[in-house]
Amino acid sequence: MNQNILETKCLSKSFHNQSVVKEISLAVPSGCVYGLLGPNGAGKSTLLKMLTGILRPTGGEILFNGHAWSRKDLADIGALIETPPVYENLTAWENLKVRALILGITDERIREVLELVDLAGTGKKRAGAFSLGMKQRLGIAIALLNRPRLLVLDEPVNGLDPIGIQELRQMIRRFPGEGITVLVSSHILSEIAQTADYIGIIANGVLGYQGGMPEMGHLEELFMTVAAKYTHSGIPRYMPLTGRADCCPIRYTVPETGCGHDAAGSITQGHKEGR
Repeated sequence: MNQNILETKCLSKSFHNQSVVKEISLAVPSGCVYGLLGPNGAGKSTLLKMLTGILRPTGGEILFNGHAWSRKDLADIGALIETPPVYENLTAWENLKVRALILGITDERIREVLELVDLAGTGKKRAGAFSLGMKQRLGIAIALLNRPRLLVLDEPVNGLDPIGIQELRQMIRRFPGEGITVLVSSHILSEIAQTADYIGIIANGVLGYQGGMPEMGHLEELFMTVAAKYTHSGIPRYMPLTGRADCCPIRYTVPETGCGHDAAGSITQGHKEGR
């Protein structure tokens, strides 16, 4: 069976007694692109910040590669949360060199990463003159420097033009072939449909669905079903789209066929397996 590189069990987060993330059990298979979908304000960024050590959970647990998550695991997790952390007065090479000196990383790795994100030809151009798409790719390059096993991207296509979106999509799809699992959040359904192998849908802090990508044309229907169910008052603890009920909304078993667009999970309510 395909191993999960990341799992959460009933993970929760509250701010000033207001629950923002509500008992989420996530399962991210190794070697995949996992798309985390949800409306604005659904709790996606808060969840990703807990997974990357920026926020401390209120309850629940995080497992990384089969063991309890600790800050030592951040050495194997790269992340781009919100704004790319770039020095605009430095070149792409110089931005990576600053981090490489701190981490003890070689110039050869800098060259590899710049090639991987298609920024090797930027030369002496300063990051402040980069397009938004180039800045996003530079932020991803910084996250990749330490050879992470898991890359976490929070709404990476926000503000990009169609060319930038296409370039970023193609790059993300290449990462599993490089041994990097990707967890990417978005509220743009069409983008996740073209990028992800597995999806989770969050609404009002609840993971309402987790599983395979629906057949083409059915993702919006599934998304709206989950969003409508959990954005009304009186949120139920479990929505029987798939999986089984326990203390959390959904538990999904990754199929034994492994990861890929032909190995999606079981989808009910008129949706078919795979895509």
